Amino acid sequence: MASLLTAMPLLILLTLCYATLCAASPFGACRKCEGWGHKIRQTRTGRLKRGRECRRCHGYGRRLRIGRRLYNTASRMRHEGTR
Repeated sequence: MASLLTAMPLLILLTLCYATLCAASPFGACRKCEGWGHKIRQTRTGRLKRGRECRRCHGYGRRLRIGRRLYNTASRMRHEGTR
């Protein structure tokens, strides 16, 4: 029980930090292409070439963070429910 009480402020702090991050910067780098927007591939000669655009981010290199997606869904549901 004592360990739960000592861990609770840390969990609250982490949650608030992530909420602040989602509010300040709602987009993060795409995990698939690492923010490039396309896959970099190597030819047989060793030269680097640009590949196809990323399917996840559609070539933008940025994706909406999970926390921001949850906030947008909750906000939309609240807006539609109070009409």
